Amino acid sequence: MRTYGQYCGIAKTLDTVGDRWTLLIVRELLALGPCRHTDLRNGLPGIASNLLVDRLRELEGAGLIHREAAPPPVATTLFSLTERGRALEPVLRELSRWGVPLLREPGGSDTFRTHWLDMPARALTDHRPDQPAIALQLHADGNEDLVIEVKDGSVHTHAGRVDHPTASLTGPPHLLAATLLGDLALSAAIQQGLRLSGEREAVLRILPR
Repeated sequence: MRTYGQYCGIAKTLDTVGDRWTLLIVRELLALGPCRHTDLRNGLPGIASNLLVDRLRELEGAGLIHREAAPPPVATTLFSLTERGRALEPVLRELSRWGVPLLREPGGSDTFRTHWLDMPARALTDHRPDQPAIALQLHADGNEDLVIEVKDGSVHTHAGRVDHPTASLTGPPHLLAATLLGDLALSAAIQQGLRLSGEREAVLRILPR
């Protein structure tokens, strides 16, 4: 394993998670929970299969992930984060926040998965915890959906759909990301092409102020 050889917390951290793709693997496991190798490949377009195997082995050796055999009928290996691995969530959240200015323009030929909005969504706050529970559906054009569930002051996310969302936001990734990260007001995002259906106030309830 390559190392900076420095007795410094930052250097030691980068020795462990600073290699290419490593933090993105952690991002996938935070967003999706336990994953198969094929799930990770789908969420990491461009990674070679053998490199993914290497990175998973390194993360397991560092105590950040563990693997387990899923029972039938799945009968495959699932990878999930350990408590030490989940402790990287605040780090990724800050990286996501720091990257806001880099998302102001459309991604062009960049690939995108809607569940990548999970990290900014985890930073959202329920400004009206006294109000009834709500479910918000996010749909980035041409991608799968992400659900944001808000109840009793807590915000949770999961991939997929709900039958009757309180509100839905649909549009290009850069508008969804800018809105969730507080870089663009909802009204401005709608003017630029974001589509809202359902209760506008439900969306405003969680957006950064």
